Amino acid sequence: MSAPKINVSVNVPGVAMSATPNAQPSVDLEQPLQEVESCLNLLGDALHRRDTQAIELHAASLHLALARAIEQFTLAARSGTVPAGLRTRLVQAGGRVAAQRESLARATAALDRAIDVLMPGEPSGLYGASGKSERKSALAGGSIQA
Repeated sequence: MSAPKINVSVNVPGVAMSATPNAQPSVDLEQPLQEVESCLNLLGDALHRRDTQAIELHAASLHLALARAIEQFTLAARSGTVPAGLRTRLVQAGGRVAAQRESLARATAALDRAIDVLMPGEPSGLYGASGKSERKSALAGGSIQA
């Protein structure tokens, strides 16, 4: 005669967990992690294509997926049921997020430098296109009369 299985359900909003050993903690963690990985792939493709609408869409999806995954992993870690393989994949996903963020920051900085070269902001204090001095006067009227 085998010992009876005891299955205790825990009601946590958005999380399905049970106290039965090996009762599917990795399944509960696998789905949000796959969603993060999928969003990362879609965002990477959109960045490669330079599709701004897709970048916005997939960045927002990634943000939500990461929040859900971190919540699930935090709950699982509190009960001590995070498999090493899934933990490694989550760390790798975090590394990919950091790499994409760094790549985007570099591209933005390069774009800012190109815009500064093409469209200088402030006049140099010399003469403008009309031949008049472009210096800013201290007076509101812009001219001094004696």
